[in-house]
Amino acid sequence: MRTGTPSPALPVDLSEARRVAVEAAEAAGTLLRSRVDGPVDVRPKGTAGDVVTELDMAAESLILERLRASYPGHRIIAEESGILEGAPGEEMVWLVDPLDGTNNVAIGMPVYAVGLALCARGEPVLGVVHDPVTGRTWSALNGGGAQGPGGAPLTLPERPRPGRESNPVLAWTQGHQVGPGDAAAFRLRSRVEAGCARMLQLWAPLVGWAMLARGDIDGFVGYLPEIVDLPAGALLAAEAGAELRRLDGAPYELGIDRPPAELSFVAARPELLDRLLETAAGSAPAP
Repeated sequence: MRTGTPSPALPVDLSEARRVAVEAAEAAGTLLRSRVDGPVDVRPKGTAGDVVTELDMAAESLILERLRASYPGHRIIAEESGILEGAPGEEMVWLVDPLDGTNNVAIGMPVYAVGLALCARGEPVLGVVHDPVTGRTWSALNGGGAQGPGGAPLTLPERPRPGRESNPVLAWTQGHQVGPGDAAAFRLRSRVEAGCARMLQLWAPLVGWAMLARGDIDGFVGYLPEIVDLPAGALLAAEAGAELRRLDGAPYELGIDRPPAELSFVAARPELLDRLLETAAGSAPAP
């Protein structure tokens, strides 16, 4: 994935937008953390095994209220509310995932995150990932690097953790529309898993992206991922130093208007990327 300095003509101060997004994500995280251990009303969402809870709705409502207060003209694409139009011709679009990892929360597993991204003309310029469990927040600006908790610079460690040079730890994600009978997904996941020490399937992609950005894992593979949480996490990892490619090795262009088939990805530490692409190449679905 290529990142660069956003156009100076952007009609928004990205430093201020980062502050607004971080505060909204952290407020949503506080709400989630205060209620996640109580009774949670879980309802089916669609026919692919996804679920939604009142926590998703409450956290999203809080975030939307704050975004609308600061940027009333911006468009918003929210996980639960869908597309919320802004001013006519508005090119700034927020993507909001108020609770990435709802299935985990539904079974009492504390692995979830809040994600926000701001896109300009379809391309992400700001990403925020907040982990309510630990209270930590990570953010990135396109071409402006990544930050960890407290605003400290975030970059990948120069080397993987000891013992992982040839035995990487990876994460896997796939979209809710990918069914158990998807042969391409099965082949790809099986080949990737066979070539690593461990492969995590977290059900919370934003957690995986933050782990990659910190160097906790070495790579991340996604097959037909969900668009609402993709830009925030991918931008964070790329600005921290990870490299992203499409499954066929082509450059990864992260735009919210791209077709689903072009959103599948391989992301990794730079020195691992070619090896991971070779592993995926034999099983990647035809474009």
